[in-house]
Amino acid sequence: MKGIFDFVVIPKDDRYNNTKNISGQELILNTELQNHNFVSRVGIVMAAPSTNTTGVREGDEVILHHNVFRRFRDIRGVEKNSKSYYKDNMYFVSPDQIFAYKRMVKWIPLNGFNFVKPIKEDKMFSTNFEKPLVGVLKYKDPNLHSVNEGDLVGFKPGSEYDFLINKEKLYRVPTNLITIKYEYQGNEKEYNPSWAKSS
Repeated sequence: MKGIFDFVVIPKDDRYNNTKNISGQELILNTELQNHNFVSRVGIVMAAPSTNTTGVREGDEVILHHNVFRRFRDIRGVEKNSKSYYKDNMYFVSPDQIFAYKRMVKWIPLNGFNFVKPIKEDKMFSTNFEKPLVGVLKYKDPNLHSVNEGDLVGFKPGSEYDFLINKEKLYRVPTNLITIKYEYQGNEKEYNPSWAKSS
């Protein structure tokens, strides 16, 4: 089965990432359907569309929009699948819902998207763990010029959306919302919360 414009994708593991195994016991972290933070955003491509210009191929692991695998309740309270659902745990996914794909061991963002790792806040009396609106460019949009992976960049407020990739918390930042390249001062440290490392 192959779509004309859409990919056919299945979840890599489960549709929701709302459990954690602690000392052999399963702990349920969330029971709400509506909370997008616990929806799986990693899938496997079963079929690429006939008109594919993304570089994503069958068998690739992909980072997706949170609404692809999400379930919800309609106005009558009836639980339903997302509009992407096809059948038998397969989903139709449009190219604009895919943000990155994995080729061998490297993640490659699609055009228009970057992944930025936050850095630790260094102000002594700040209550924040992360320095706001600045981070290390980990995976770069192929069309983003004048900056390289590993550079320190700034981005507009509200442009960051967090993903968990290779046990690292990364922000997906659209290319047109990256605003500046900073010079390293020597005291920057990447920040990764403990929950990311243990997932």
